[in-house]
Amino acid sequence: MSVKPFRQEYLPAPAPATVTVFASPSSWVESDAVDQCRQVATLDGMVHVAGMPDLHPGKGAPIGAAMTSTMLYPHLVGSDIGCGIAVFPIALKRVVPERLAARFPDLDRPLDPDRDADDPAWSVLDGDIPAGHLDGLGTVGRGNHFVELARVGEVLDPGHAARLQLAAGDTVLVVHSGSRGLGERILREHTELRGAGPAGDPAAYLARHDDAVRWGSLNRRLLAARTAIALGAEPTAPIVDQCHNLVEVRDRHYLHRKGAAPGDGRDVLVAGTRGTPSYLVAAHAGAQANHSVAHGAGRKMSRADALRRGRAKHTVEELRRTPVGSLVVCGDRQLLFEEAPTAYKRIEQVIADLVGHGLATPVATTVPLVTYKTPDVGVATRGDRRPERRQAEHRWRGRR
Repeated sequence: MSVKPFRQEYLPAPAPATVTVFASPSSWVESDAVDQCRQVATLDGMVHVAGMPDLHPGKGAPIGAAMTSTMLYPHLVGSDIGCGIAVFPIALKRVVPERLAARFPDLDRPLDPDRDADDPAWSVLDGDIPAGHLDGLGTVGRGNHFVELARVGEVLDPGHAARLQLAAGDTVLVVHSGSRGLGERILREHTELRGAGPAGDPAAYLARHDDAVRWGSLNRRLLAARTAIALGAEPTAPIVDQCHNLVEVRDRHYLHRKGAAPGDGRDVLVAGTRGTPSYLVAAHAGAQANHSVAHGAGRKMSRADALRRGRAKHTVEELRRTPVGSLVVCGDRQLLFEEAPTAYKRIEQVIADLVGHGLATPVATTVPLVTYKTPDVGVATRGDRRPERRQAEHRWRGRR
């Protein structure tokens, strides 16, 4: 895989901050997303904005960007503080996707320390629950979040893969989720006081932010443990767990990442779609990229466009079986269309851009077998799914 390095440089005036988008001429980068980067560059104290090849417009700030400033701006991190992707080895005796899909647990049902005190998934909890936040604990959430059973496909860097104890054909769980309502509450309380302005007390914000980052990591471990146990396997520790919505204090500056993963010597899973491989990469991004890499394929359609176009082109059943032969467990039909593989950019192009700019080296691909989004109420799941419970959970989700 090779691509001629191409760097788009934008210098907004009159602010001194620079904007660099790491993309090739053939990459899908919307002008609205670049405009958002330019707008961010005009904020007081902003030094440099780096757009990743999965760059796309977000609410108030671009997604797929890393932004360095002398001031801390909570809205550049967003509401899902601590969102990230983790990879867990899983040992299964037989891998039959159709059977395993029906065994996925109900990951819309939160874990409760009192009601579920004997749940073996708690074995992954080490210490207290960050911030004492129980709302949504052990649930995957909506949007682009998922829990996926995948197999290791092509091994592109055998030495690095061996160090991670990965080989072609191995099975893994890939978990993409964040801090659920905790990060949203933190951002809302800041916004009520200061709008989109900088944090009035950066230390206080960072203390709560760090709780949300730890909570997100714990939640990914609980999701993987619940799934592994339901599939008849033992929970394992993650071999990769990188957050891509956070702020880092680096060289006396605030490095905000919104849909961008730490790229300074870390292993990162760059998520594809439900119908394409994902790529495990060794990241080695430097200062020009704000020490960051892409976190996924990145949307090329809004949710409204994906819903409209998807309904014209696909049936629900077509979206439940992907182009790579995997299954999608999702009881929310609208979400199936919004998250269709065609709504996203080509993951191969995103990876080619990372490689072309010297930001990362591919290690291996993971190919979806079963992707869980929401419980499929038409299929029996573990646990009690009586109508009254489904109605209660629907009301609870409506408050999220």
